[in-house]
Amino acid sequence: MSKKLERMNAILEILSHKSGELVKNLATELNTSEMTIRRDLKELSDKNIVTLMQGVAIFNNRNSSSMLRKQYDLCLEQKIHADEKTRIGLKAVSLLEENDVIAIDTGTTTEQLAKNLPDNLNLTIVCYNMNVLMHIKDKTDRIILAGGHYHSNTQMFQSPEGVALISRTSVNKAFVSAAGVNSKFVASCIDQYETDTKKAIIESAIEKILMVDSSKFDKISPVTFADLQEFDTIITDDNLSKEWREHINDIGIRLYLV
Repeated sequence: MSKKLERMNAILEILSHKSGELVKNLATELNTSEMTIRRDLKELSDKNIVTLMQGVAIFNNRNSSSMLRKQYDLCLEQKIHADEKTRIGLKAVSLLEENDVIAIDTGTTTEQLAKNLPDNLNLTIVCYNMNVLMHIKDKTDRIILAGGHYHSNTQMFQSPEGVALISRTSVNKAFVSAAGVNSKFVASCIDQYETDTKKAIIESAIEKILMVDSSKFDKISPVTFADLQEFDTIITDDNLSKEWREHINDIGIRLYLV
């Protein structure tokens, strides 16, 4: 994802939690110039996503941020921080136990868990993504697929019936992805349609494990789906900043650096 798109997503995340924000405050919070923020806001205003009034930006709740979301492409994301995602996936595999019932969330980092699953471990796997399904289909016949409408940008299946199926399933370990983890200790994702399913696997699981590479920290994506404190474990790469390591330890979350 480009820096411009990341910045626009960050602007929308900030505005979604406020009735309005000054342009100069957005510039300060995002550590960039007011001119840059004004250009971004002009583009968002032209798309009717935000309204500008006397130096204040207001998020139009009735309108979606689909202009930004359409630029997410799972196949492209697979190539970004690929080595870190592989290491995170391998660490997640090491946490599995015989006869676990696991849920594997949408995303390119969680895909590395599915890709590296051993052939000799008896698992029941809950999933709702084409990329995950393709990796696990020959490794186990104990698959619970929560189907529904197919979203090609994330390769995710989504429906109320799929959410209900997940909610009825007892999961030992949920492996969850995030597009952003910000300083307010919330995890966020790319699109609104992801949230009900993500929340369902978190609520149905005994142990909640967040798999996210270090580039996602201090990054804001459009839709918040969980407080960081909801997770028992975070697996990330060893490029994570000292400040974030301390934050995570302070709130009592087990942290694995790979």
